Amino acid sequence: MTPAAAPPPVVGVIGGGRMGAGIAQSFAAAGSRVVVVERDKSAVAAAMERVTRGLRQAAERGTLVGPQALGVPDRVIVASSIAELPRETDLVVEAVFEDAALKAELLAAAEDVVHDGCVLASNTSALSVTELAAALRSPGRFLGMHFFNPVPVSALVELVLAPGTTEATRAAAVRWTHALGKQDVVVRDSPGFASSRLGLALGLEAIRMVEEGVADPEAVDTAMRLGYRHPMGPLRLTDVVGLDVRLAIAEYLHTKLGERFAPPRLLREKVARGELGRKTGQGFYRWQ
Repeated sequence: MTPAAAPPPVVGVIGGGRMGAGIAQSFAAAGSRVVVVERDKSAVAAAMERVTRGLRQAAERGTLVGPQALGVPDRVIVASSIAELPRETDLVVEAVFEDAALKAELLAAAEDVVHDGCVLASNTSALSVTELAAALRSPGRFLGMHFFNPVPVSALVELVLAPGTTEATRAAAVRWTHALGKQDVVVRDSPGFASSRLGLALGLEAIRMVEEGVADPEAVDTAMRLGYRHPMGPLRLTDVVGLDVRLAIAEYLHTKLGERFAPPRLLREKVARGELGRKTGQGFYRWQ
């Protein structure tokens, strides 16, 4: 019998928002010691609350079981500075919002703190990992690790390789993905990678159909769920991801791949009104 893959002993997660907290929770539940860096001091407590709430919900669902479940909350701490990352950190995952300059700055700062064998990764869903790697002294240790929301229950991690990513870095990322109980897909760097590019194309066309009066959101989503066996329709998924997030990715891919990714007027209007989906209670659907 092949032994189960082991998670990295020490993981740093830069950003304590929904995605960062989910990544931290997943590694802690697998047995890693996790340091979440949230430099906005007012958000430090909120970041820790997200992680502990997620762990509590996992325990209630019965998914947090086995020897690694013992003392999980004690394996997570929140720091206010990248300088507080332990030098022995094995993996750093940057999980801040989609701002390439900020991501490059934070990754370069982490590289100065951790040991030379530490793998650096970005959770970006669309930005060029090749350009992010260029900010590092050792770009071979870097790749994209694109997690999906909600991270603890999502089965997929998209691993995005820059031209200089080493085989050792790729192998470590695959091994650690399996240690989380998730499946990897490995793709080369390209705008939107595989998942965001295909998912956004479907989502934007669904929005155009609503905008043009072809069908209402429920009808469009039902057609994809029952006709094509999608677990969730593209408009409900847009609400879950966040309309502002979808708009930012669309604007980026529009500049890289042309008019087929031009954001629909309806998407821009909803974002301008603050109808961002589940996180604000209103998107294409009303959320409690």
